[in-house]
Amino acid sequence: MTSPASNSNQPPPLSPVLLAGFAMRPLPLAGLQPLLGLAIRTMQARHKDVFERLGPLGDLVFLIDPTDLPFAFELCPSSEQPTLLAIEKPPQLEKHVCAAIRGPLLSLLALLEGRVDGDALFFSRELVIEGDTEAVLALRNAVDGADIDILTDALSPLGPVAAPARRMARHGENLFIRFAKDLETLARAVRAPAARRLQSQSADLRDLNERVDDMARKVRRTVKAKS
Repeated sequence: MTSPASNSNQPPPLSPVLLAGFAMRPLPLAGLQPLLGLAIRTMQARHKDVFERLGPLGDLVFLIDPTDLPFAFELCPSSEQPTLLAIEKPPQLEKHVCAAIRGPLLSLLALLEGRVDGDALFFSRELVIEGDTEAVLALRNAVDGADIDILTDALSPLGPVAAPARRMARHGENLFIRFAKDLETLARAVRAPAARRLQSQSADLRDLNERVDDMARKVRRTVKAKS
């Protein structure tokens, strides 16, 4: 099943993540695997209950596709041995994948942390679901209320250094958010002239259609009068 909002060709928003994705494009994905392996093991240790709730799903595989990155992730949230792999974006949903979840990276992270409403993202077309929607719903229910904090979880292996590192990371996060807002302002400024031209062209097209309809009515009246 594909969500009615599904559109994998929809362009991603202009954001720092998109720019970082361009910079990361030449890098081999294998370099990410040690970090992803550590991340999923840390997540399992800190949120064991989440993976236990996912136990009935077995070894289902989900495609997590950040639309503003040049690669995707395969997540197997097995309670025994969960895995998170970076992969090339597949042209279509592969047979071993039960469902795909697509959207901007920051929206996907906010959804994981419970900071946004998944239904709102779905109906705003910011989030796209393809495949087994029941499995996606089970995944969402498992993480709801788990108090997941990506930054805290990622830095927890640092032990006593985690607290100062988290403060520095929060400062960087604030700079990131400010940069993202500046980029969005820039994107709106760039889109505005094109939007005005499109509105003007639409008005001209409506006027032309009205003239054609008026001419057609006159022709029909003339033909009817002569007959």
